[in-house]
Amino acid sequence: MRLGSESMSAPAALPSDDWEHTWYLAYSQPRQERLAAEQLANQGYLSYLPLCAPAGRRRGAEQPAPALEPMFPRYVFFRRGSAQQALSPARHTRGVSTLVSFGTCPATVRADLVEAVREVERLRRASDADPTPPFRVGDRVRLCEAHLQNLQCMVTAVSGQRVSLLLQILGREKEVCVHHTAVEPV
Repeated sequence: MRLGSESMSAPAALPSDDWEHTWYLAYSQPRQERLAAEQLANQGYLSYLPLCAPAGRRRGAEQPAPALEPMFPRYVFFRRGSAQQALSPARHTRGVSTLVSFGTCPATVRADLVEAVREVERLRRASDADPTPPFRVGDRVRLCEAHLQNLQCMVTAVSGQRVSLLLQILGREKEVCVHHTAVEPV
């Protein structure tokens, strides 16, 4: 998902009661998104840092589950906690580099965009939590491991999060068992 100019707008004369639906973007210091979100919340702002699993694949069951990382590195959504709360303290919050702005005015983000990001985050987490391998016996797959990349094989068994594969290497068949994230469909 890309944050485009159609999702953000220059501030208009908003009614004072619209503070609940007006979101802003803080641009954090490098790898300080969590600190920025926490510090904004400590000051009474409602902050939202969308998180997702890293894009890289897990290479085996022995490795720990990857930590969640920001969906939009260096960006934190936030809104005022009350109609009287000023935005100027947010600019000087620990972890915040600046506020995303058009000129000198902070850019606003539509509330429906923030809700759409929340839905994408929820759907991604739900799909990441599904431990069932997406393969069946007889499926043709390709290995993703660097040293065996693009080697095609056939699924012979599926058990938990592991799949057994039949490989043909140097004219001989060999059965191997790998974590289901180490292969992809052909």
